[in-house]
Amino acid sequence: MADITKYAPINGGTLISQLKAHLRTRRTLPLASVFLFLFIAFTIFLAFTPSSNSSSPWFTNIFSLSTTTTSKPSSSSSIFSDDSYRSHFSSIYNYLFPNSSSSSSSSQSHKNSSPTGNAGSQNTSFLPPNLNKQSPVDGNQITNEATPHKDEVLKPNNAKVLPQTPSVNQTVNNNTTSPPTPSSELSKGSADVKNQTQNMQFNDNTEFFKANQSTIEVTGSPGTANNTVNSSPNSASGEKNVSGKGQVGIAEKGMVKNLTSSLMKKQNNSMNVAAREQGIDDLIKSLMNCDLFDGNWVKDDSYPLYNPGSCSLIDEQFNCFLNGRPDNGYHKLKWKPKGCTLPRLDGSHMLELLRGKRLVFVGDSLNRNMWESMICILRNSVKDQNKVYEEFGRHHFRTEASYSFVFEDYKCTVEFFVAPFLVQEWEVAGKNGTTKETLRLDLISRSADKYKNADIIVFNTGHWWTHEKTSTGKDYYQEGSHIYKDLNVLEAFRKALTTWGRWIDANINPMKSLVFFRGYSASHFSGGQWNSGGQCDNETEPIKNETYLTPYPQKMTVLEKVLRGMKTQVTYLNVTRMTDYRKDGHPSIYRKQHLSDEERRSPLSFQDCSHWCLPGVPDAWNEILYAELLVKLNQKRP
Repeated sequence: MADITKYAPINGGTLISQLKAHLRTRRTLPLASVFLFLFIAFTIFLAFTPSSNSSSPWFTNIFSLSTTTTSKPSSSSSIFSDDSYRSHFSSIYNYLFPNSSSSSSSSQSHKNSSPTGNAGSQNTSFLPPNLNKQSPVDGNQITNEATPHKDEVLKPNNAKVLPQTPSVNQTVNNNTTSPPTPSSELSKGSADVKNQTQNMQFNDNTEFFKANQSTIEVTGSPGTANNTVNSSPNSASGEKNVSGKGQVGIAEKGMVKNLTSSLMKKQNNSMNVAAREQGIDDLIKSLMNCDLFDGNWVKDDSYPLYNPGSCSLIDEQFNCFLNGRPDNGYHKLKWKPKGCTLPRLDGSHMLELLRGKRLVFVGDSLNRNMWESMICILRNSVKDQNKVYEEFGRHHFRTEASYSFVFEDYKCTVEFFVAPFLVQEWEVAGKNGTTKETLRLDLISRSADKYKNADIIVFNTGHWWTHEKTSTGKDYYQEGSHIYKDLNVLEAFRKALTTWGRWIDANINPMKSLVFFRGYSASHFSGGQWNSGGQCDNETEPIKNETYLTPYPQKMTVLEKVLRGMKTQVTYLNVTRMTDYRKDGHPSIYRKQHLSDEERRSPLSFQDCSHWCLPGVPDAWNEILYAELLVKLNQKRP
């Protein structure tokens, strides 16, 4: 009682003075110190723990290694909003209980879908659960990691933004019950965060994903969903993902890089194929409305289509380069139509068009000229030229009635049948046991049955109708047993072509075969004809003034009339005018290497101004044939 009286306050004391007296005791001082320490520790924890809501009043993590770019700040989001505080309390909760993230948080994230903002996302792998309340504006300031294209798809829980490409079958498990959507796309940098499983359909033009997989779209809400990902090193994500089951999956980033590279390569290949097909379609449209035979010869240093002297299959009479012709301008010219661009003959593509088919040339030595040109162009594009050979091992092509080159890898043949008149040359018994040559205007050539089932047939005739026998027409033309004493060459030509046309209509299946007729090829003899000293050896430039061109041959007018009267569609390759310019393209004196004694004495008297050097003019005929095939085979496609 004495102690109490000793410390009793005067005038009865107050509650404050009593509290001060108790704080002076030794037992209360440690409690105050502990409380102060916890308060300081809690404050530091909040200061250095990142918030997913950039509009929160708390500090962001100053030690973050990510370089972020914020979107425009929200002006209407209060820094004292419930979402701001709750996000930190959730961070504290997750920090203290890291394995307690449940499927409820995942379902909450599905409810938290908001209109997309205008930024990409730098996702972190440690995110607080979302609340039902949705941010009124773009509360989440989302970063964008160098998005190269405005259409991109984000990986789950990964900062990397992958370009949109076709996907391999890749399944990511997600604890979600929302139905799959048809496609997922980040359009124009919009930011959407959704956690949903989507069925992506592959399409050549849009290149969407093919498999069911979880994707993330960035949203304006502060939280992102928790994805349950298989704990596998082959997972598509390279970050730690906290799953609803407490499992942690760590994926190798290298797998993502390889997958992305592979898919981008496939996308580029698909785009290249699509671009090429579109280019071919545009080319075909331009060719369909173009007169390929109205044009000019222009210099092009990228020509010829094969190097001079490189094709051992060229006959000596066409091989001007090996025969010593010194100039080279004659094979540096290409034919350019006025109304379109003639495509360069792609030998590999031409072989693809011919795969499993027969291409046959029928006619005189000018068609052999064209046939040898085609063989050289195609052979030059084949990797293994040992797989290109003449069916019977022949190396010279002037003595037999037919030749056939096999392209083994393409299972196609390119053939030539000798038929200079297209109708039969004949013999009848003459006087005193002699025979007399005639031309049967009523019978198709003997080899016709051998090529009637070919897929592509190119006919010609013309030059042999200028020879003395045919041009004079005396006791030479025959129909049945009747031999005409005198028949005009144009009428004989009409009869022969009529016989040919009737045979075509009766024997060629237009659903299987394409038929072409190459027109008359101009000659350029000066001072005589082929057998009377005509010359062209000094010509090194084409004709440039159209007034020097010869009139259109009457025989070709007859041909056009016959073609119009046929049932079968025959494409007329009217090369007459384009060849008339090319007085420089003939072999002239460079038609052979080894001259006879008579030829050495007067070499200028033996010149070839009818045929063409190879490489040279017939290559352009084949480019026109290639263009025509592009159009016609495209029309045949289903």
